[in-house]
Amino acid sequence: MNPARGEVSLTIDGEARTLCLTLGALAAIEAGLRCSGFAELGARLKRLSAADLILVVQALLTGGEGVVLDLSTARIDPAEAARAVAESFERAL
Repeated sequence: MNPARGEVSLTIDGEARTLCLTLGALAAIEAGLRCSGFAELGARLKRLSAADLILVVQALLTGGEGVVLDLSTARIDPAEAARAVAESFERAL
C-alpha cells in the first residue's frame, strides 16, 4: 500500500485490501450515484445508504487493486468502510 498515491487499507473478509480513488473510480462513483459533478457528489457522499457504500467501496477497490469482488456477501465493518472511503477522498483531493 502506498499512502503517497492515496491508497487506503480496508479489511474485507478478513483480508487487508487496497482502495484508491483513481479517475476511473471517480467516474464509476459519479455514474453509480447519478451525480453530475464534484459539488453534487460531495453532497451525495454525506448521505450514503448501505448499497451506496458498497458501490463506492467496489469502485475504490477496483481503483486500488483492479479487482471486482462480490461485496454483497462480504464481511466488511460499515464504520471501517466509511472511514476508508472518507480517507480515500481526503488523500486524493
